[in-house]
Amino acid sequence: MTRNNPHISRRTALRTVAGAALASVAGCLNNGDSPGGGNSTPSDEGGIIQQVTVEGTELVVEYSSEEGVDQINLVQPNGEVFGQRETAAGSQQVSFEIGTSYEPGEYTVVALSGDETLAESSSLIQPEIGIRDVGLYRNNPEKPWDEVYGDTETDRLKNGEAYVTVENAGSGPEAVVELVFSGDVPNPVEDPRGSGMYETEQVVISPEETVDLFSSSFPFGSESEEGMGCSPDGNSGEFTVTVRTQVGGDDVSKAFDVQYSGSMEMSDCEVSITEA
Repeated sequence: MTRNNPHISRRTALRTVAGAALASVAGCLNNGDSPGGGNSTPSDEGGIIQQVTVEGTELVVEYSSEEGVDQINLVQPNGEVFGQRETAAGSQQVSFEIGTSYEPGEYTVVALSGDETLAESSSLIQPEIGIRDVGLYRNNPEKPWDEVYGDTETDRLKNGEAYVTVENAGSGPEAVVELVFSGDVPNPVEDPRGSGMYETEQVVISPEETVDLFSSSFPFGSESEEGMGCSPDGNSGEFTVTVRTQVGGDDVSKAFDVQYSGSMEMSDCEVSITEA
């Protein structure tokens, strides 16, 4: 990603905005009055920067076209200019591709007319990944298993894999780069080949988006030496799902209780999964 050098002074680039707040509506980063009637931003007073949102992996700025704005700059948390956009006649919107390699933190949008700063607006851009659910084909046949793994006569592959529902409750995009199952599953693989996700190296999750990740490490397939299998009388245990992220660089984990019963073979096993 190309990040151009600023055409504004360091003093202008580093000006902060009092009372900046992250809006709680979907993907919206627009500032408003601070709690308790604190100072408002220049954009609050003049309505020049009208809204800042994250759409997918782009930061989108909407501004007033009646105020002589000829350039919009985006300043990243370390004070350096992330990018700059010249405005087109009659346009009221510019966008910046932030991707999934950006630095999380407070970003400042600066509206300029020549060398004059007309308005600034600061927003927190930061992902927040959480694991919401995990399930199997035998318990959740309504998921798009055939679209992911293909339709086969035996369903062996679908029966051995799992889906993991992941939510991004933050204000910035995130990329999940690895999916790991450990603990009491039939085939725990803590260092899966590739990403541990089926036929993809990463899954990008936009702010306030929920997606299903589909495994490729066969965690609920044939029992390995380290794994827990099925029995007619039942085996109980606990396993952990971990997703590794690119922007935050975090391992996000969640534990689940599991019970295997009704058979000696995993293909005929009844599997019950609940939050630990």
